[in-house]
Amino acid sequence: MKFIFKKNLKEAPKEALFVSVCHTNKDEIFLENGIKTLYLKRDELEKFQSNTKNLRRLYLLIRKMVILAKQTQVKQLAFNFNDFAILLSSTKKTEVTPPLANGGVTSVFSSTLELAEIIGTQIAFANYEFVQYKTPPPEGFNFIKEIFIEGTNPEIQKIILKGNIIAEEVNKTRSLSNTPGGDMTPSVLAQEAKKALKNLPVKVKILGEKEMAKEKMEAILAVGRGSEMESKFIILEYWGDKKGEEKKDKSDFPPAGGKVGLPSFLTKNAPIVLVGKGVTFDSGGINLKPSSSLLGMNMDMSGGAAVIHTMALIAKNKIKKNVIGLIPAVENMPSGKSYRPGDVIRSMSGQTIEILNTDAEGRVILADALTYAEKYKPSLVIDIATLTGAAVVALGERASAIFTDDDILCKNFEEIGEETGEYLWRLPLWEEYESEIKGSLGDWTNCHNKDSRYGGATNGAIFLKQFTKKYSKDCKWVHLDIAPRMTSIAGEYLAPGALGTPVRLLYKIIEKLK
Repeated sequence: MKFIFKKNLKEAPKEALFVSVCHTNKDEIFLENGIKTLYLKRDELEKFQSNTKNLRRLYLLIRKMVILAKQTQVKQLAFNFNDFAILLSSTKKTEVTPPLANGGVTSVFSSTLELAEIIGTQIAFANYEFVQYKTPPPEGFNFIKEIFIEGTNPEIQKIILKGNIIAEEVNKTRSLSNTPGGDMTPSVLAQEAKKALKNLPVKVKILGEKEMAKEKMEAILAVGRGSEMESKFIILEYWGDKKGEEKKDKSDFPPAGGKVGLPSFLTKNAPIVLVGKGVTFDSGGINLKPSSSLLGMNMDMSGGAAVIHTMALIAKNKIKKNVIGLIPAVENMPSGKSYRPGDVIRSMSGQTIEILNTDAEGRVILADALTYAEKYKPSLVIDIATLTGAAVVALGERASAIFTDDDILCKNFEEIGEETGEYLWRLPLWEEYESEIKGSLGDWTNCHNKDSRYGGATNGAIFLKQFTKKYSKDCKWVHLDIAPRMTSIAGEYLAPGALGTPVRLLYKIIEKLK
């Protein structure tokens, strides 16, 4: 998809669908003098005083524009940036200054640049479909090829293109997650990581099972033992701040809620470590999933895919931070070699894990990955995993669960989540929950020790916390359970399948931290 910036939309081809964002009772397309015009309903954005609700509706409005255009089978779309800038001014309660002489909107107000990035990302999200396994129709697949935009200036154009780059990596994440399990093994995921980061300043190292055995990563090896596919441990290193100069101004986050700011913890060259769950297919193992739960389990590596393409984004945009990506990649399958309920596994940390359910495998492999992160003496560790169905039960399918002990950090994650459309909701991580995973044969059980079906998302998070306790006192840890946002839902104006959660969130967090 190509963005083409024009001083006047009259320069756009007549075959394009021209869009007018206006007050109308419904979305309508008219053919006038041989030109198709989409009149896009806008007044629903103005019914709410909440900035958050309006921003969410802005995302939907832009994506709806693309979906309606695709329904008309057009390949070109044309609109005026100022139509959306006016909406954003009312949404954010800030003024947008009159257009510049060249037809653009001044960038004095940050909301205008935010809008530019939103347009660049949301158009590409809505235009995406996973068609790799489909036979192309005679007329070709229905994608928008060109976007003509009037009313911009060079700065806005640059940010729109930046938004599109972000969206491209998110869409690549979606394609990785959408790939069928038979074609997405741990080895393939490792090769895809190399492919995604080729010619970028990211060092890629892949550990096989022999190398993991030397590192005493018995938790990862145990989970992958039942599969014929070799497990892998993917290490991605980006050293964007080689000088490691200590930063005096620790953050450019706006204070959360206007009252508090991000704590100062990114000092010198201590890296940020991203840990992504990479279960390329999860059958449940010996505790085999029911048939209805097996479909979609090729996407259980979505956390790992997100880490790969977040690293690509960071490198492409030359972010001056040190960032490490760690992805334990396994296939959880039943066989005579599988790990069993009742097994006790000694993890890399030295702590033992009592296996009560082989279908709670994600936290087991993450235990070794979180321990491996200690090698980097990190300032912040974020793990990302489609960890629990319990998170979906608790939150539905509109927000991921966030767990952390740091209140201020959590608030800032939530605010960036609202800005990027990667919505988060905090769940408890109190020490009282530790009693529910105390083992009788081992140190910790990999699910509730009384076989309770309550609080499963927190049980998973509190388990992971046990493998972060050797981090330095200044290191922060955040667990994101993205199971609720693994796939799109009706009404989002997005193609069925993987969402690419939470690449935008991770990138913005890392970009803004100092």
